[in-house]
Amino acid sequence: MLNVVRVHLPSDIPIVGCELTPYVLHRRPDKNISTDDVSESAALGGQFLRYRWYRLQSDKKVAVCSVHPSEQATLQCLGCVKAKIPAFKSYHCTTKCFSDSWQHHRVLHDRAASAMNENSNEEEELFGRHNNNNNAAPGAINPSSSSMLNGSTTLYPAAVTQKTGVETWLEVGRCKSYTPTAEDIGHVLKFECAVVDVETMLSVASPLTVSTSRVIPAPSPTPRHLIPVNGVDMMGKMDLDGRVPSSGTFTVLSYNILADVYATSETFSYCPSWALSWPYRRQNLLREIVGYRADIICLQEVQSDHFLEFFAPELDKHGYQALYKRKTNEVYNGNIQTIDGCATFFRRDRFAHVKKYEVEFNKAAQSLTDPATILTAQKRNALNRLIKDDVALIVVLESKFSTPTVDNPGKRQLVCVANTHINGNQDLKDVKLWQVHTLLKGLEKIAVSADIPMLVCGDFNSVPGSAPHHLLARGKVEPTHPDLAVDSLNLCQPHSKLSHQLPLVSAYSYFAIKGVGNGSDKQRKRLDPTTNEPLFTNCTRDFIGTLDYIFYTADTLTVESLLELLDEESLRKDTALPSPIWSSDHTALLAEFRCKSRSRR
Repeated sequence: MLNVVRVHLPSDIPIVGCELTPYVLHRRPDKNISTDDVSESAALGGQFLRYRWYRLQSDKKVAVCSVHPSEQATLQCLGCVKAKIPAFKSYHCTTKCFSDSWQHHRVLHDRAASAMNENSNEEEELFGRHNNNNNAAPGAINPSSSSMLNGSTTLYPAAVTQKTGVETWLEVGRCKSYTPTAEDIGHVLKFECAVVDVETMLSVASPLTVSTSRVIPAPSPTPRHLIPVNGVDMMGKMDLDGRVPSSGTFTVLSYNILADVYATSETFSYCPSWALSWPYRRQNLLREIVGYRADIICLQEVQSDHFLEFFAPELDKHGYQALYKRKTNEVYNGNIQTIDGCATFFRRDRFAHVKKYEVEFNKAAQSLTDPATILTAQKRNALNRLIKDDVALIVVLESKFSTPTVDNPGKRQLVCVANTHINGNQDLKDVKLWQVHTLLKGLEKIAVSADIPMLVCGDFNSVPGSAPHHLLARGKVEPTHPDLAVDSLNLCQPHSKLSHQLPLVSAYSYFAIKGVGNGSDKQRKRLDPTTNEPLFTNCTRDFIGTLDYIFYTADTLTVESLLELLDEESLRKDTALPSPIWSSDHTALLAEFRCKSRSRR
């Protein structure tokens, strides 16, 4: 006889758009315990497992905070109600929450007012008089009042399908997995698993059930805009809702998405468990990445199983072709499917794939020694120190859009994009420098063979001013640099060879010098004035600083605009990264480029 032993949910907090897949443990007729599905078509002993999802219907109207979605709301913004902004964005758990988030929340009001093309009198009626202080938060009401509406429809309509005592449940799903919708917000969900007889189609025993807490909406981040570096106002041209590209330009995104194997509750204890779970983070990351509408996407810390099963097929739906390089596994001894790597995506309507180069730093290290000779103890130690499984992915793309090629209009425009994740061990400064130098030498060989613009993107695990950063940005490392003191095995000897000929410039440092457009003052405040790099691209409780960069060859490319940087104060108001809003401990960088005319080079 088939028997359900236990049902369990990986997270008891359901989020809109985040798939729920319960664990179902059952005993088969042969007494073996299994978690495999038993469908009607593959019944065991004339029995199979039937799944049902229900939503608890109640007359009590419950709302959740738009900023802290695990908290019940006590306030609703009057301005949002009058402007017909989606109701779930209008709720707050406390007056302090409402006040603290007002600078970001008022953006919703500004957009609503702009969309309705209201005059000043109408805006005053909508947002109220605030003593002419635009920074003050408007009035709020108790969300349990009769005004809690979403348009002309009550937020939680009544429905009846199943009654158990005083509770009424509405059936919402008949599969093992269920993805909550906006209609589920504020409601409890129930999963039911029953053993059913194939002939009678009746349950042979009482079904096992498990209930969730109330469904919460997916937190929505404040839109990030493209900031121009040439004085042309693009503030309205891009946010998470979409982008209008300029003619002849293309955008590149670089983002370390935090692999699930590293996203542990021990490391990120400040992040709610539901926001740290992969089913939630993957949907939140996908929404963010797709929202940038980048032409080229460079992701780091992409697990091989997540690339194959999620990112490649999902981004394919949005018109992206995918390329991937998994880290090697000479050091790693875990599940090979969860090894992370670098993934590069490009829009098929904007670029065509020409060539792919895979850089395995382990192989580069092994090539330094002659396999026919016996290694000395020092060389063996050096080789062991360099074997760290890190990789880089280099792709050459051909543009499908028009670019200025005055001297040779028929010549195709190529772009070389390197995507890498340099070793993260802070004690291995010599290894970091050696890896960056090895990558640059490989790129120099490509540059010699073709007149081609180059982009070097990734998580370099190196702060501004470090030896790897100097090598990238200045083309060399001074022999007196303090990082060179950490090289007991002479991995970076002689120091005179620590140079390259690529005219690389950091995209965000270029903004500090040339940025003159709308929002440039605010952007410059988020840059380190001594290095002209972002104040941070990685923000946790233990570390805050810049580790990620987009470098480009300045003789072939020019920067048109940059994605605005996140504000440290807003990030740390409640938590560090990752958080319910931002699902990685890193922040995304994005730059818009234009190829220079060959006649001007």
